Parts: sequence; structure tokens; C-alpha cells
Amino acid sequence: MDSIQYGNNIQIDILTAYLPEQSDPEAHRYVFSYQITITNHNAEAVKLLNRRWLIIDGNEQAQEVRGEGVVGEQPVIEPEQSFTYTSGTVLATEVGSMQGHYEMETDDAERFIAQIPPFTLAQPNALH
Repeated sequence: MDSIQYGNNIQIDILTAYLPEQSDPEAHRYVFSYQITITNHNAEAVKLLNRRWLIIDGNEQAQEVRGEGVVGEQPVIEPEQSFTYTSGTVLATEVGSMQGHYEMETDDAERFIAQIPPFTLAQPNALH
């Protein structure tokens, strides 16, 4: 699990998994899940408004995903509390990466960006 603290006292922990039962390597379909835990180390609550992902496969093909909230929610995360969700993506290669950011807002309506550092998606044994 990667654990990175980036800007505005928001900690983002990432756990990834390859899903062989949903994948079809012969058809160049590799399915991955990622579990994100967002922890608020601020003295006030923050709301996750929007997300932006940049997903890059092993062929350097990029896709950008933008949208409101995560998994249909715009969670409010209280001080020293966490919000965890699981989502997924499909790549055309056995290895890829994701990175992005969340747009957050404080109780005082101050908006800021919480960066999500690059992390790897890989089929087991694809990386040596």
C-alpha cells in the first residue's frame, strides 16, 4: 500500500489488485481495482467535490477521467477521519499507471487540490 501525504493535510492511501476473473489477456483486457482511503488531518471538515484521473497503459495510451465526487458520492470527511472507496479500471496492457487529484472544499468554502501521486497497476509477475 502506498501512503502519501500531499498538500492541505490530506493523506491518500492506495491499494491495488489485478482481477483475473474479469480480465481476458487474449483480448487485451486487464481489469484492476483500486481502493483509496482519504484521511483528513485538518482541524475542519473537507468535502470531496470532483476527481480527475490520468490513466496510462503500457503502450503509453492515456485516458482522462473527470467527474463529480467518487463512486457517486461527494463525501464530507471530518477532522482525523477517513473515507474509503473502491473502484476499477480496464487497461489494454498488463501494466499501467494512474495519477490525478481531488478537488476539495473546506467548511469556509476554500477550495484546494489534493494531489494523487502516480501508482502502478500490474498483473502479478508482470514486473520483475
